[in-house]
Amino acid sequence: MANNTETLEKVDLVQGNKAYGDVNADIARPLDTFPEKWWWGAFAVALGLLTLLVVEIGYLIATGMGVVGVNVPVSWGSFIITFVFWIGIGHAGTLISAILYIFRQEWRTAVNRSAEAMTIFAVACAGIYPLIHVGRPWFTFWLFPYPNERGTLWPNFRSPLLWDLFAISTYLTISLVFWYLGLIPDFASIRDRIKGGEWFNKLRKNVYSVLSLGWVGSARAWSHYETTAMILAGLSAPLVLSVHTIVSFDFATSVIPGWHTTIFPPYFVAGAIFSGFGMVLTLLILMRELFGFKEYITIKHLENMAKITMLTGTLVGLAYATEFFIAWYSGSKFEGFAFINRMLGPYWWSYWIMVSCNVISPQLFWFKKIRTNPVALWIISIFVNIGMWFERYVIVVTSLHRDFLPSSWDLYIMTIHDFGILIGSFGLFFTLFLLFMRFFPTIAMAEIKTVMKSPGARGYGGGH
Repeated sequence: MANNTETLEKVDLVQGNKAYGDVNADIARPLDTFPEKWWWGAFAVALGLLTLLVVEIGYLIATGMGVVGVNVPVSWGSFIITFVFWIGIGHAGTLISAILYIFRQEWRTAVNRSAEAMTIFAVACAGIYPLIHVGRPWFTFWLFPYPNERGTLWPNFRSPLLWDLFAISTYLTISLVFWYLGLIPDFASIRDRIKGGEWFNKLRKNVYSVLSLGWVGSARAWSHYETTAMILAGLSAPLVLSVHTIVSFDFATSVIPGWHTTIFPPYFVAGAIFSGFGMVLTLLILMRELFGFKEYITIKHLENMAKITMLTGTLVGLAYATEFFIAWYSGSKFEGFAFINRMLGPYWWSYWIMVSCNVISPQLFWFKKIRTNPVALWIISIFVNIGMWFERYVIVVTSLHRDFLPSSWDLYIMTIHDFGILIGSFGLFFTLFLLFMRFFPTIAMAEIKTVMKSPGARGYGGGH
């Protein structure tokens, strides 16, 4: 009975009575055919926004930090807000890749590849912001502990800026290796599908041959593959907790009211997973419709991601309530004022946008009709992305613009250059993701076959 149940569950994860050969053909179709008009249109828009990012950063470096909205006391502005936002976006990929892999959650196989790619691209976007926020990015190499003749020039290891450097570099390295490892068998499958003839096909075959590292799919190769994947998953799993915990220390190790709290590490981790799954839903639902992957990215996959989004959204709401309780229970006038100011002060609108998007909208997933409706899921995922950016806005701005001395209070207003760099970062992200969709298999061919029907199924052996 248990075996029958397991078979039924596997069939449900890949619909349409697919054979193994069908999997290769369907997933490789976007790579084999000329890009459609929607791809060229989306790529043109993303490339335009990326150009805007390059121009804005160039203007910022040439002119100085005065062109953005930072002031005294709000010396942290949109750069740190968006940095934390992008780091959070990348957490869903590591969770799906590592933790769900360790726990053998089979539904991850259809979504892990795109989530892992999203992680790498989001971390690449995040890495820009600490560099330009320091004001003189050409001196960023001072952050590295390298031997030098001056002797006294060493990084301050107590600085959260240095913690961010090590956290981002470690996170990016592990995520990139894990992502590439999963691609190797699929590169070999694409290599074997390409027939000779035109020079372009020969070039593609040579490129994928190099990328596949001579993969032949032998039992020994698969044994080493599985072992390496488990080791990398074990290394990656702690990063889900550690990276955003370190990011939270940027705030929690200060004495600023609204920041100096021990709840920040778990609160930031839950929020990162929440925002990451929101972006995964946004991208996968679009990809599911545009590429016709409904048999592979099923309603069951979307529903599982909606449940995780609802859980982490509830945890984020609990963290908001806990912050207010701590501010009241502490008896500190400064803490109490900081949170009343968040809710009723000049930036009240940003606080209520945050609560509406992050706490209220995910509760709609309690209803099965909503969490199994792709349109409703996509709309709510957009609200989640908006809400999580505003969460970081609230944390940074409302805690700084009114500090201990009323004589130093001031408002923070983002300039057109703040918005230009913010929007441009999305251009970088979507440019990279669209190129990924064009040249890489967006669903793991080898892994999706492991959750299909038994070897006696139609077309067994038809794949690579």
